[in-house]
This record gives sequence, structure tokens and C-alpha cells, in this order.
Amino acid sequence: MNVFAPLIIAATGIPALCFAVWSGRPGTAHARGMGLRWALIALCMFVAATGVYLAGDNRNIAYGVVIALVVAVNALGISLLLHLRRGNNGAPRR
Repeated sequence: MNVFAPLIIAATGIPALCFAVWSGRPGTAHARGMGLRWALIALCMFVAATGVYLAGDNRNIAYGVVIALVVAVNALGISLLLHLRRGNNGAPRR
């Protein structure tokens, strides 16, 4: 029963990894930056899945891992949005 939550967390990291591969295809610096951020989101998901699995029956540790996951993924999401807003040349949009 304790395996389902980590499997769900890890399964939701797989689409982020696919987005990382897909968005980094053009090879430009902007595309590589997007791919890096998506890959870091996927890495956070996989590390959190491992942490929840290792927490076992200890709910306090599992809650701590999930809270850290939420903070990390939201911070990376904000970083991704700011990177998208920056545009191709690093110049701010008007």
C-alpha cells in the first residue's frame, strides 16, 4: 500500500521529462534553458518519489518531503515562466 503514492509521484515526473526532451530539440540557448528547467522539475519529482518511499509509515517525514516537493516545483515553475517571458535574446518584452 505504501508503494502507490511514490509511483504516482514518479509517474507524474515522466511527462515533465518528455517535455524536457521535446523543448530542447531546437538547440538554441533559449530552448536548452527551457529543457533544463523541465528536466529539473522531473528530477525533483523522482527524488520526492524516492523520499516518500523511504519515509515508509512515518507521515511526518512524508509530509516534509511533499512540502519540499511543492516548494521546489513551484520555484522551478516560476523560473520557467520568467525564462519564457525573457524571450529568445534575453531582452525583456515590451
